[in-house]
Amino acid sequence: MRAIIYRDNGDPGVLELVDRADPRPGAGEVLVRVAVSGVNPTDWKTRSGATNPKQFPEVTPHLDGAGVIEAVGGGVDPSRVGERVWLFMATAGRPTGTAAELTVVDADRAVPLPDGASFDLGASLGVPALTAHRALTVAEDGPRRLGPGTLDGKVVLAAGGAGAVGHAVIQLARWSGATVISTISGPAKARLATAAGAHHVINYREGDPAAAIRDIAPDGVDIVAEVALGANLALDLAVLRTRGTIATYANDGAKPVQLDVRQNMTLNTRFQFLVLYTVGPEALAAAASDVAAAVRAGALPVGEEHGLPLVRFPLAATADAHRAVEAGTLGKVLVDVTP
Repeated sequence: MRAIIYRDNGDPGVLELVDRADPRPGAGEVLVRVAVSGVNPTDWKTRSGATNPKQFPEVTPHLDGAGVIEAVGGGVDPSRVGERVWLFMATAGRPTGTAAELTVVDADRAVPLPDGASFDLGASLGVPALTAHRALTVAEDGPRRLGPGTLDGKVVLAAGGAGAVGHAVIQLARWSGATVISTISGPAKARLATAAGAHHVINYREGDPAAAIRDIAPDGVDIVAEVALGANLALDLAVLRTRGTIATYANDGAKPVQLDVRQNMTLNTRFQFLVLYTVGPEALAAAASDVAAAVRAGALPVGEEHGLPLVRFPLAATADAHRAVEAGTLGKVLVDVTP
C-alpha cells in the first residue's frame, strides 16, 4: 500500500510517500481502505513537534478519515466488512493514521457512514465535530447529549464560525434547537457562517459587537465556543449570562489570557478547556454517537454552499495539504487517498 510517513519532527518536508506492507487488524480492530483523509491543525502540530515529541520511529499522520472496512479482527462482527465508515482519533496511541491507503483502528473508532453521506463529509467530521460536541455539552445546566430539542431556549456564541470547529458548533447547536450567533471578521466569513446555519452574524471588528450581541440576547449568551480566548475574552465576558460557560478549544493568536477574578466570581463563570486526547472515553463515545445521529439527520453537510469549502490534495501532495492548514486556509483541507 501507499502511505505518507515521517521519521523525524519538522516542517512539511519531512513527509514522504512510501510503499508499506498491508496491515492486518488485531482483536477488536478493523482494517479500513481509506478514501479521503482529513487534515486538522493538531496533525501538523504533532508532525512539527510543537505539542509533543514523536513517540514512534515512523509515523503515518492524520486523525480523521473515511473509507470502507476491508477486514475485521477477533471479537468484531464480521458483517462489518464492506461497511462505509468515518474514522476519528486514528493516531491516538498509534503510529498509523489515515494518510495511507489502508489503516487499522479500534472498531469503535470506525463509525458507520450512511450511504447518502459522502466520504468528504466523513473525513470532515472527527476532530471538528467531536470538539464542537464537547464544547456544547459542558455547561452546568446544559445537556450532556445533543439532539433535537436539547438546547431549546439556549443561546450559543460560535467564535470564528467560518472555521471547521466553528462550522460544526453552528450546525450541531442549531440541530439541537439553540439560537446561534457567530462572530466573524469580514463579509466572506459572514457568508460562510450564515450558510452553516447561524441565525445571526456579528463582525467583531466593526461598531460595538457586545451591544449587537446583547440586542439579540438581552439576558446574555449561555455557551461560548471559543477559538481565541486571549483575543476574545473581554467580549465573551461582556455578553455571557450569569452562570454561563466559555468552552475554549484553542487560543488562536496566542494572546495571553488574563482573568479579572472578581468579575468572574460575580458572573459565576464556568471555563471549560478541552482537547480530545484527554477528554475521556465516555465523552468521546457520546460525541461520536450524537454526531452519527446528526449525520443521519442530514444536519452536518459540508461544502462551500453549506459554509465549509473543501480544499483537496492528492496523497502525494500531503505536504502541501499540511502547508495549507498551517497557513490558515479557509475551509476543510482533505487528502484524496484511494480513488
